[in-house]
This record gives sequence, C-alpha cells and structure tokens, in this order.
Amino acid sequence: MTTASSGQPADDLQADLVIVANRLPVDRVTEPDGAQSWRTSPGGLVTALEPVLRASGGAWIGWAGGTDHIEPFERDGVHLVPVQLDDQEIEEFYEGFSNATLWPLYHDVVAPPQFHREWWDSYVRVNRRFAERAAQVATEGSTVWVQDYQLQLVPQMLRELRPDLRIGFYLHIPFPPTELFVQLPWRRQILEGLLGADLIGFQTPGGAANFVRLVRQRVGHRTKSSSIYLPDGRVVRARSFPISIDAAGFEELARTPGVEERAKEIREALGSPEHVFLGIDRLDYTKGIYARLRAFGELLRDGDLTVEDAVFVQVATPSRERVEEYRRLRDEIDMLVGRINGVYGEIGNPAISYLHSSYPREEMAALYRAADVMVVTPYRDGMNLVAKEYVACRVEEDGALVLSEFAGAAHELRQAWLVNPHDMNGLKSVLLAASRATARDQTRRMRAMRRQVMEHDVKHWADTFLGQLSAVPVEETAASRG
Repeated sequence: MTTASSGQPADDLQADLVIVANRLPVDRVTEPDGAQSWRTSPGGLVTALEPVLRASGGAWIGWAGGTDHIEPFERDGVHLVPVQLDDQEIEEFYEGFSNATLWPLYHDVVAPPQFHREWWDSYVRVNRRFAERAAQVATEGSTVWVQDYQLQLVPQMLRELRPDLRIGFYLHIPFPPTELFVQLPWRRQILEGLLGADLIGFQTPGGAANFVRLVRQRVGHRTKSSSIYLPDGRVVRARSFPISIDAAGFEELARTPGVEERAKEIREALGSPEHVFLGIDRLDYTKGIYARLRAFGELLRDGDLTVEDAVFVQVATPSRERVEEYRRLRDEIDMLVGRINGVYGEIGNPAISYLHSSYPREEMAALYRAADVMVVTPYRDGMNLVAKEYVACRVEEDGALVLSEFAGAAHELRQAWLVNPHDMNGLKSVLLAASRATARDQTRRMRAMRRQVMEHDVKHWADTFLGQLSAVPVEETAASRG
C-alpha cells in the first residue's frame, strides 16, 4: 500500500531533524467504506515532537505496524518514513528480544527474561535497518534523536555511517542496576551501541548513574560525574530528563463542560459512592494491578470499606496479547475480579468495575475528574504518565494520588501518598489514608503537584533535551570522523 501524499521517495527526502522510534506517530484506520487513512497516535511523545518537526521540516522514522510496504508520506507538515518488518522480525525483534528479553530485564526482572540468540540476531538486523534509513534521511551535520529500548544499537551503527551527525538517545523505561543488566549475554554490545550517541537521556538520575557505572566497569572508559570519555576524543553525556505530558492540554480538556458532565454521569452510574478508586494501565505485569485489586478486596473483607461507599474502577488497556506472560496475567486478573465481585458485590453494585479496553482522551479525562483516589502502583516504571495526567485534570485541587515508590514520577510528585506495592499491609493502609484525607490535606498536596506538572510539561522536556544536544560542540562529533 502506498500512501505518499508528498510523492517523495526515501532517497530524495532530507531533513535537519530526524526522530527515530520503533513506531510512527500515526495509526492506520480503516474507514466504514473500506478506505484506509492515518490518525495521530495518542501520547506525550507525539504531542511534544510534532510541532518541533513541523517547524523544521523534520522527519520521523518508524514501523507503521503490519508487514506491507508503505512509501514515505507527509502528514500535517511532518515527513513520515516507514521501516518495514516481516512476520519473523515482528516475532523475534519486537515480541521477542524487545518485549520478552529487554522489557522484563529492565523492569527489575518482575517476570523472567528470555535469552535467545535468534532474537538477538533479529534485533541487530532491524536496528541496522533503522540506522541505514536515518543515514539516508539526515542532512549534513543535522540532529538525529533515537527513542527507546527497541533501538539501542542504532546510535553506534548510525555514527559509523554518518559521523557528522549530532546523535541523541532517550530511554523511556528504567535502566537497570549492574546486578541485573549483566545477566544479558549481549551486555557489552548494548552499552557500546548507546555510546554512539552524544547525549543519552534517562528518566531518573539513578538510571543515568547505573549506565555510567556499567560503562566504567564493563567497557573500561574513563568517566567523571555524568560524562564518559571515549578513546576517539568524543565525550558522551548521560543525564536525567524526566518526561512529562501536555499538561495544559489535559487541564483544558478537563475543564470542558462535556468532560465535567461525563464525570458526573460516571459517578452516578457507579451508584454515587463516597469513594471512587481508579486505576488506568496497560495490562502489563509491571503495573501492579493484581496487588492493588487484592488490597482493595482485603479492605472490603476487613470491613474498612464497603460496596455501599466504595468502588474500584480499573481500566486495563489490552497489550501484547500474543505474548504468553500477558495472556496469563489477563486470566489471573479476570479470576481475581470475579472472586471479589462474587463475594462482596451486589446486584447492580459490583465492588470492582473492570474495563479491559482502551478509551479516548475525553473519557480518560472524565474518569480522572470522577475519581477520588488515583491508584498508580507499578513494581517498576520509567515514569508513569497516568499519575501526571490525573494531577493535570484535578482542576479543583482535590483528589488523592497513591503512587508507587518505584515509578519515576515519585521523584517529582513527592506530595503523593507514596507506597511500596510489594507491601500488602502498607498498600492497604495507604489506600485507606488517601481515601480518608481531609479536604485541606488533599488541596495542599494537589496544589504542589499541579505546580510541578504544569511547569515541567512535555514541551519543557523536549526543549531541554534538544537544547543540550544542540550544545554539543561540533568538533566533538567530528572527532570520530578519523
């Protein structure tokens, strides 16, 4: 299928700013008449980078989903350059090495990672394809910003092809400590792949420190603070850049009459309880969904909460349903919800309203407005933007955020009710404390968190990273030309 509204073949397309990500910032939509079109993907990364790319005539390189061949095309002033994957690469590179090896390894081995040589070979092959595409598209001396764990070899591969470029890399998930990372058979190749970048961004200072320590111990380069000194004369910086959301956009949406009315409808449909608890997550074993629902069930069992005054709404967006770990998790949560509702629920009044689906931003904003207690309890998360979205939507400065200590957001949203999701009794205590907090305490906490989120939005994140990348001296990038 060709969808090239610009009519430009890949070889002719040149851009001064190139984003390289696993996915393009658009999703393919089939219209009622069978015609296919594209719509902008939801998410903060797209919101932050599209205006920058549009202003610079930039390009975004990524997989379009599926296996058919798609020519480069233009949408809303942004050049989109698809990279093709075949069925075997989707299985080995994406579902395999990216999401069954790296994902669990980088998330504290919540599930055991799998190490297969065939998956690694596919990862190398696909990363090289992305690097070659970026080398074609980038103009002389331009900036290329590579995104996330699926493409950690691209910086070094791209530098070998185009040493004239400024190259940035940003990891959206946690970077693990030495003790976990060294399990990876290809640990040195990943470290050297990332060192092809001039600036490497992490969600937290701890992630940046883990990387610098590993480079010093396993690769042998000299390091000082956040700088790594390579033999070719380049200096690589590894720093923390906490990602955020389009805070003003969420606040504006939350204030609209339609969202306010929908929030009231949601509470009424739930029976107008005193306490509405809310969880919104991808259905993923790192998110701690099972533990939080179990804690809520035990609060009902203990009589601390009743179905007359409390309900838990859990939205679990389908995710990676071809991966066995995810199918097993879905079944376990289905059984837990059924058991709790069977014991404590009443006709027309379930204890847990479980929604295994995805929803548009307007409905999410209404859910955030309707909820008294937002429960964000991952075992490990790079940031967790749901926590920030909830804060941005609490325009009346009320509500309570229960937040895992192990989410990157906990470093910024310090006024949340912080909790260790592995501690069941502690989780129960914090859920109760958050639901029983005084209006004054809620306002004090929420006001401080809202100030943090509004001042450090996703535009601030992108501008800060690109500003530091543009400050890399040209002679440093040129040092590796030989």
